[in-house]
Amino acid sequence: MTNEKSVSQKGNTVTWTVRYALINITYFAAFCTVHAYAAVFLLANGFSNTQVGILLAVANIISAVFQPFIAGVIDKPGALTNRRFILVSVLIILAGSVVLLFSAKSKVLIFIIYALIYMIQFSYQPVMTALCFEYQKAGCPIYYGLARGLGSASFAFMSAFIGGIVERHGVSVLLFVNIITMLLSALIIFTFKKPVPKTDSGLDSETDAVDEKSPAKSDDGAVEKSAAHNNIGDFARTYPAFMLFLVGTICFYFAHNMINDFMIQIIRSLGGGEKELGYSNFLQAILELPVMALIGFVLKKISSRKMLVFSGAAFFVKILILLFAGNMAVFYCSQSMQLFAYAVFIPAAAYYVSQNMEELDQVKGQAYITSAITLGGVFSNLISGVILDHFGIMPMLLTGTVVCGVGVLIAFFAMRNRRKPLSD
Repeated sequence: MTNEKSVSQKGNTVTWTVRYALINITYFAAFCTVHAYAAVFLLANGFSNTQVGILLAVANIISAVFQPFIAGVIDKPGALTNRRFILVSVLIILAGSVVLLFSAKSKVLIFIIYALIYMIQFSYQPVMTALCFEYQKAGCPIYYGLARGLGSASFAFMSAFIGGIVERHGVSVLLFVNIITMLLSALIIFTFKKPVPKTDSGLDSETDAVDEKSPAKSDDGAVEKSAAHNNIGDFARTYPAFMLFLVGTICFYFAHNMINDFMIQIIRSLGGGEKELGYSNFLQAILELPVMALIGFVLKKISSRKMLVFSGAAFFVKILILLFAGNMAVFYCSQSMQLFAYAVFIPAAAYYVSQNMEELDQVKGQAYITSAITLGGVFSNLISGVILDHFGIMPMLLTGTVVCGVGVLIAFFAMRNRRKPLSD
């Protein structure tokens, strides 16, 4: 009997993990076409480098503000749930991609629609993470690290192949790929529903039309009161260490985005070119898979707060190695630190929020992390390019190293003393 139950549980874990992994796989395949090839698409449609920078900066800033707002709405009991918001986001991106196919080279329309797609795609990333932990608490055994790692793998393989296809057939290929992946994603998310609990009468206690975020009850049947901290001031007072850590996160991702945004210039200074850029992007993304797949086991032994500080130190080592790189071999060594930096940070941050925040605050927690990452990118876009144009690559990398080092110190002080997590 025990063996049968164990086999059934493993099969259930595989089923739920595969279904959630498919959401990540389709998301990051589309993320590659929209984000990694944003400049390629926009330049081909007549935008200047300055206009590309303005569009991405505007989209990132709006996204950073929008994410905590929409998270506050989702966290409140009501009709808008994690799954429904993701489905709506996917449909908006799908519709926007179709419109771009028939935009007739209208730069104004392309600017508006592409900025909307870019912003929405960033905005529902933290909601995907919150969705996983919501379903886990509902009894769905999802292996988050593996599913998220497969998402990174899909980004890696898409980035490895899409460039050559775009060279042969033009940038419209990016839109067709995006449309296909969003259609698949919509179908997967539409059917991705939590198990419906049964009442004593044997009838379903709720349907998809009923709010999925009903308040929890204690053993005596009384409804437990748990207030969401939707005001940023209340949220900061409730989770001060987390808010301080977000400052460190901005610093980490200032350095991280500096490397990614200006990677081609760094590579060219070391004697490489576009081919090496492709190798580097593939290397970074594919290395994330094994770490994310195994991080769940690591977090059973080491707390998520310690792993977050560790990942921050890895971001620092990554850019420090790059600062002294004299050839492509050292550059690839620097990029390999992705194993301990981004690949550890993303799942560790997700688990930290799940374990240390009230349930009604968890979507906001995930959103604040993504907003901090986004703000790091915005500051990098605004500052790094100026330093690069006026002073060169080395001063730019030195600035990133100093900022990242400050971020590590901030993260260490934020995470050194924490109360016991809400759940193990």
